[in-house]
Amino acid sequence: MDTMIRPVAVARRPRVSLWLLRLVITVHLGAVLAQPVLAGMFLTGDVDAIAAHGLIGSLLALVAMFVIAATLAYVVGGRGRVWVVPVAVLLFLADGFQIGMGYARQLQLHVPLGVAIVTASVLLAIWAWSPSAARPRGGAR
Repeated sequence: MDTMIRPVAVARRPRVSLWLLRLVITVHLGAVLAQPVLAGMFLTGDVDAIAAHGLIGSLLALVAMFVIAATLAYVVGGRGRVWVVPVAVLLFLADGFQIGMGYARQLQLHVPLGVAIVTASVLLAIWAWSPSAARPRGGAR
């Protein structure tokens, strides 16, 4: 009886790139969630909170660049879902526009765009931590 071991074809799945993506998306989400808290603190009389709000808001653009880099690694190196790259780019652009509207004191755009960024960031983080994100593209399960 021949007991030869045959290699099993395993679909390449995102591993390291997915964990990197999860990390940077979670950092981005944390900074995004701090923004309404800091704005609320400012509105209730803590005038120093607006400085932190501005600093974290400005740093969000940098963090969003890391999100784009992580999505590229996830898609190219980890065979992850392609749709996540344009979503990351749109998030970066929204963050940048949000920063501009905040410094220009255009609150009629700044506030609703902030709500949209928070919503998108929460949904993206939920997806990144779901089992769906770990599946390789092409529908292999």
